[in-house]
Amino acid sequence: MKINFLPIFIVFLLLLAACTIQTETPLPPLPTTTQSTGAGAQIEVFFSDPDDPDADRYRGGPDDALAEAIRKAEFSVDAAVYDLNLWSIRDALLAVHDAGVQVRIVAESDNLDETEFQELEQAGIEILGDRRESLMHNKFVVIDQLDVWTGSMNLTLNGAYRNDNNLIHIRSSQLAENYTVEFEEMFIEDMFGDNAVSQTPNPSLTINGILVETSFSPDDGTADQIIQAIQSAEESINFLAFSFTSDSIAEALLGRAADGVTVTGVFEESQYNSNIGTEYDNLLVAGMDVRLDGNPNNMHHKVFIIDGDTVITGSYNFSQSAEERNDENTLIIHDPEVAVFYLAEFERVFEKAQKP
Repeated sequence: MKINFLPIFIVFLLLLAACTIQTETPLPPLPTTTQSTGAGAQIEVFFSDPDDPDADRYRGGPDDALAEAIRKAEFSVDAAVYDLNLWSIRDALLAVHDAGVQVRIVAESDNLDETEFQELEQAGIEILGDRRESLMHNKFVVIDQLDVWTGSMNLTLNGAYRNDNNLIHIRSSQLAENYTVEFEEMFIEDMFGDNAVSQTPNPSLTINGILVETSFSPDDGTADQIIQAIQSAEESINFLAFSFTSDSIAEALLGRAADGVTVTGVFEESQYNSNIGTEYDNLLVAGMDVRLDGNPNNMHHKVFIIDGDTVITGSYNFSQSAEERNDENTLIIHDPEVAVFYLAEFERVFEKAQKP
């Protein structure tokens, strides 16, 4: 029997082509504002990009990811926000409120005249201002008592699109419990600033093998925790500081630099020019490579990166007000994969900064 191999060969070629097409199709890239610690990661990091030519469109920034997460909320959204005028966040909060999700907001009273706050209140969302001279300076959102979003970014157009900022998302019920307790201390117990008490249930916890420490000001002694982390440095300390007037933190840096640790940092220029007591000159005179930022708006980070494997971030400026009066939150994350993204942001800001 004669077998015609031509049809079989054609079928073979078609199957080979199909397999080749499938294996060579590239995976869609991550959005440029998103950085993740890997597949299945519990931590994501987002950075604003003031240099993006499309930043003036006020679309596609870190707020998009947070707004999407809010829209997926199933039963609760708690937000402690210093300020709010992002339409994306306003619209997401209104949408889930209309869908029956519990939405609660704590805010800095000085900013409650923002149109977006008023629109949320008019929709029936309860907003509590701090009504105190000290600042409710937090920037965090807890979704479904599971997902925590925090960092240096105010939920404003400036915060997401003009200033240098970071926004970090961590999925952990224990971490969310910490932030929920802090939120309800303000929202339910009406305890702000130096009226607050230390009651963080899980100040130190592990998330997928990553040690994460949580601190709330002014009741948890945040400066001491930052100093302890600085004093553990063996090779390098990089920092980005919007406001840096803390003598004790500066002394810790001076001590490590004297022992041979490389210390480099960027200060926000407007704060250097207006803040009495800035530590910039002290560190510069001591021989550290410190610079003033090059963003014509604000370099708003509050970040330390220690030995390339520990990151300190949050709302806490390195100042006496943050330590003793304002409501603030700080994370210390011991993970080199997270540190990689913050180091890349540090290098970007550092290269644009002005040398003395």
